[in-house]
Amino acid sequence: EAVVQEFRPAQVGDSFGPTWETCWFKVELSIPVAWAGREVHFVWESDGEGMVWRDAQPVQGLTKEGEKTSYILTRSMKESEPHSLTLYVELACNGLFGAGKDGMIAPPDPDRRVTLSKAELVVFNRDVYELLVDLEILLNMAQLLGEENQRSFQALYTANQMINVCDVMDPSTFPAARDLAAAIFSQRNGQSQHTVHAVGHCHIDSAWLWPYEETIRKCARSWVTVVQLMEHNPELTFACSQLGLTPVLRQAQQFEWVRSWYPGLYARIQDFVAKGQFIPVGGTWVEMDGNLPSGESMVRQFLQGQRFFQEQFGRLCSEFWLPDTFGYSAQLPQLMRGCGIRRFLTQKLSWNLVNSFPHHTFFWEGIDGSQVLTHFPPGDSYGMHARVEEVLKTVKNNKDKGRVNHSVFLFGFGDGGGGPTQNMLDRMKRMSDTDGLPRVQMSTPDQVFSVLEKESSQLCTWVGELFLELHNGTYTTQAQIKKGNRECERILHDVEVLSALAVARDGAFQYPASQLQRLWRLLLLNQFHDVLPGSCIQLVVEDALKYYTEIRRAGAELQEEAVQSLCRDLLQPEARGTQSTLVLNTLPWERTEVISRPGPDGAETLALVTVPSVGYALVQEPPVPPQPVAVRKQEDGSVTMENGIIAVCLDAMGRLTSLRLLDCGRESVPGGCYANQFALFDDVPLYWDAWDVMDYHLQTRKLVTTLLKPLEITSAGGLRGSARFSMRVGKSSTLTQEIILDAACPYLRFLTQVEWKEAHKFLKVEFPVQVRSTNATYEIQFGHLQRPTHWNTSWDWARFEVWAHKWLDLSEHGFGVALLNDCKYGASAHGNILNLSL
Repeated sequence: EAVVQEFRPAQVGDSFGPTWETCWFKVELSIPVAWAGREVHFVWESDGEGMVWRDAQPVQGLTKEGEKTSYILTRSMKESEPHSLTLYVELACNGLFGAGKDGMIAPPDPDRRVTLSKAELVVFNRDVYELLVDLEILLNMAQLLGEENQRSFQALYTANQMINVCDVMDPSTFPAARDLAAAIFSQRNGQSQHTVHAVGHCHIDSAWLWPYEETIRKCARSWVTVVQLMEHNPELTFACSQLGLTPVLRQAQQFEWVRSWYPGLYARIQDFVAKGQFIPVGGTWVEMDGNLPSGESMVRQFLQGQRFFQEQFGRLCSEFWLPDTFGYSAQLPQLMRGCGIRRFLTQKLSWNLVNSFPHHTFFWEGIDGSQVLTHFPPGDSYGMHARVEEVLKTVKNNKDKGRVNHSVFLFGFGDGGGGPTQNMLDRMKRMSDTDGLPRVQMSTPDQVFSVLEKESSQLCTWVGELFLELHNGTYTTQAQIKKGNRECERILHDVEVLSALAVARDGAFQYPASQLQRLWRLLLLNQFHDVLPGSCIQLVVEDALKYYTEIRRAGAELQEEAVQSLCRDLLQPEARGTQSTLVLNTLPWERTEVISRPGPDGAETLALVTVPSVGYALVQEPPVPPQPVAVRKQEDGSVTMENGIIAVCLDAMGRLTSLRLLDCGRESVPGGCYANQFALFDDVPLYWDAWDVMDYHLQTRKLVTTLLKPLEITSAGGLRGSARFSMRVGKSSTLTQEIILDAACPYLRFLTQVEWKEAHKFLKVEFPVQVRSTNATYEIQFGHLQRPTHWNTSWDWARFEVWAHKWLDLSEHGFGVALLNDCKYGASAHGNILNLSL
């Protein structure tokens, strides 16, 4: 499509745009005959991301920020090689980290333009390059090994001798200078030296400061460059004593994109996977958020990822690779083991703002006792550049020295893609076994974890969640994404339950496996660790909301098809009667609830129904509740409601002044306190708005007290009692809430609508309760977790804002209060106050 377009002349200094546009350049090259036997490069520099195409295939990514600005045309120009050729350069009008306005972590500048700063055909002097790499390593050794280390002086004097020997105007002096460096690099380490396992790495966020579509091209640019490196480094293998290049690819979704859009590149990747150089790890569909997806969603992440790797590469992943996610649920070890994974790698806890995590290699134990061998690269990064200081830090920083003598070193440009460079590889060749430096060997994840397993007898065990003491705001940021995720998880659950029952009842029903896989993959994609947390640009949010809309639409259709098949007989008018309603329960316990259904005149009517576990009921005449709801308005504007199970009292501002359990008379709200109290906090974090909220925000608490409409009764009792009020929040936002008590219901519901127009503010709702406990309980994936309600230690107060799924609970012996929600994740419990972040 690109090559048939009409091209116009372009020159260095021209600008192109705006943001997210794509420009194609036709580059016609003529290599001078006089360059015979020379190494020839095509050099291209711009502040956009580029890719070279040759013979209709991508061959090289070009990213100035990723130190990739040249494409090697030939390593030694032969007379038989074509001296004239045509290349195409695809230029994306965005940088490696998007197009942030006035800084990288910022909304994109829609009118940003990229400039072509260099387009040249050059002779590359490899002898000079190799000499410079030698000197770089020697000078770094001299600077970083310290005066107490004789090797630093040896490196310094060798570099000095090289300068004395080398005449930059006389290339014939270069070999003698390089021989001096080789003598240093050939002096070997002792057997006890720490071994650094270098693994090429290319972390590509599936969406972040750029939309999903741009990630597809980022994958191609990064991976074609890696393949080129492999092809030009044929001597590189994975034997522990030699060097090899191992790009680690973690996300099945990204493989699928490249398979669909770049089949030629994908075929080359498959070849290197077969050779053991491209290593698929991770086992999930995307690198999902480690906290917010439901247990079923996490299982589906592994199911879809492992299935893809098995089908495409003939192997399952044995390592879970999640280096950049904002904390890790205590349920993950059990899920990993259940999916055939017994090893885990991340580095994100090195970002802790308060406490330094005490280990780099340890066993991580989940809530059921399942354990996985866990490794944090001690360099505290997944994007090393293979420099001496990084290798030394990997050893010095290792908190499990003595217990293990091996660690991982991930090198390559990341986040926006890029991956390893030839320069990184050449540095590591010189450091592979040089006295004074750690032993550096190219390795694979399997090799390093196998060694760690053999050394694991003295390792410590960490029990429970791996909580990141930073980015607590991601539990709440982008409320519509959080709501869409929870709703779509529920929809897909219901579709699968009803479809499975339909198949069991009627073998002719076609289970919608392919449709469900498509919808699950959309949902799983949106659980990527910068999308579900909300730490992405507006374009990504818009894409995510479109995917949720599609899941809701298609899910409703599939649900209707399953119900029609499952309940065909019951849906016939003669079977159910003209006034009856079919009610289905997709949960595994009996439920008694008040439902709303259309009446004979089209108006909504209420009915109290009891539906068995994963069953149905036909509702005809509404049964009379054993205890109808009584609603009364008092002279002071307060409203009381009672249903025989609980009794509540609400003041004119909708605050809960009393919540009593009637069978024991126990009061839940402490005297003089208000539950359902809204509070507004300043939200000005130290670092990044979308990610963070700091503990000092708690000092800025301001109660929301400006009434727009006082509490009024909206349902007078019987099957349902309810009251509604409205308030102003901050300067420009409004909040409307309806508080509902249904017959036979042991809980009070709060339907809350907020029109949010504030900036740098944080809205919460508080529920002080008359319960004393040193721990609160929070729902997590397939289980629950207890966290302290006090701040005794720095580990306690670092959890001032935590995450939960559908409920949090504060209980003492014989009594407790739980706070449930249908779309929120941010929460906290301090002292006797339960907080939900809105």
